[in-house]
Amino acid sequence: MLLSDRVGRRMTLHDLHVLMVVVQAGSMNKAAALLNTTQPAISRSIGELERTIGVSLLERNPKGVEPTAYGRALLDGGAAAFDDLRQAVKNIEFLADPTAGEVRIGSSGFLAASFVSVVVNRLARRYPRIVFHIGASQPEILRRELLERNVDLLIARKFGFIADDQLDFELLFEDSCVVAAGAQNPWARRRKIELAELMNESWVLPPPEHALGPIYSGAFRASGLNYPRATVFTVPPEVRLSIVAAGPFLSIFPTSVLTFPAARAGIKVLPVELPTARVPNGIVTLKKRALSPVAQLFVEQVREVAKPLAKRK
Repeated sequence: MLLSDRVGRRMTLHDLHVLMVVVQAGSMNKAAALLNTTQPAISRSIGELERTIGVSLLERNPKGVEPTAYGRALLDGGAAAFDDLRQAVKNIEFLADPTAGEVRIGSSGFLAASFVSVVVNRLARRYPRIVFHIGASQPEILRRELLERNVDLLIARKFGFIADDQLDFELLFEDSCVVAAGAQNPWARRRKIELAELMNESWVLPPPEHALGPIYSGAFRASGLNYPRATVFTVPPEVRLSIVAAGPFLSIFPTSVLTFPAARAGIKVLPVELPTARVPNGIVTLKKRALSPVAQLFVEQVREVAKPLAKRK
């Protein structure tokens, strides 16, 4: 009998789920506790899988268990299979009630607090029973969340990880950057400012080697200046927005962030020429993974909200 025939007749989703839990837990005893069953029952499920496939799926060691190369390959396929089943259930739920469902979005702190929040507010008014799960994190964490199918899609800047051949990127708009101050800052009353005039001011910036720091430092270099001696170094954008709005600080923000009223409260864009490369922003999805109808609704609204930003020069 061919392996594919044996798999079709003998492999069960239950046994595959047991394997996934064992690997996540790191031991059969821990997996048994998580699944509210016994260690012998866990061993039987793993043994049945190994007999069906004909190879060893786990390596036992003093610390517990780890997947073999064969086990890892099966887990990768299993994750996709369970994800397809979840998507199928979501599709059925949507067909039964097109006004309800869930969508999971990953994004950066900046985009989540501005662009994504606008999309969510518009959709929520039309479909009040849709549930939105929004996670904001750093690019590599977002990539992992998408590859592990913990989110449906990303709204993200096109950093290096987007080149991954497992991912698709749909451009929405390109972002420039601006210098900003609190609305009560004396610089907010000036009509024209040279970047060099601001070098001795109090800045709150990301470290030059993290997040958008390399883009910002490139803007100063292009103007013949060094990265400012910041008073505050911090990566989270919401922290920088709060500090700038409340005190005598300056910072740099992507233009799109200050397009939306909630983000620009108490913030004034300064009339400073800032030579920065335009950063592409878009929708990142997993190749060959179909989006649920609710996620597709979200993507359609994302495109609508992005249109004015895409037209801006």
